[in-house]
Amino acid sequence: VQLQASGGGLVQAEGSLTLSCAASGRTFYIYNMAWFRQAPGKEREFVGGISPDGVNTLYADSVKGRFIISRDNAKNTVSLQMNSLKPGDTAVYYCAARLGIISKKPYEYNYWGQGTLVTVSS
Repeated sequence: VQLQASGGGLVQAEGSLTLSCAASGRTFYIYNMAWFRQAPGKEREFVGGISPDGVNTLYADSVKGRFIISRDNAKNTVSLQMNSLKPGDTAVYYCAARLGIISKKPYEYNYWGQGTLVTVSS
């Protein structure tokens, strides 16, 4: 599966932004999807994940209650709605896919999008 992330940009603190990830291929619906982010000088970290059927989600504590991950298997897309953004959310955001179960470990994901930059100004 090939992934293409989009939707990044510059937003003020407390603002909102929605990222999208478009997937190619007919088997999107079998993959767990996740969003990771990587700030300059920091390791890539898990943001949120969603099961193939969209029923189960998992979030990092730092974004719980502010971010919402969703997917549309008919359109082969996964989205990340980000609310109440903080300067600390500034990072390049990546979508990723894996089989099995949702994982918080980036090395367990087989497929990655190219990343989209989110900058939150104070």
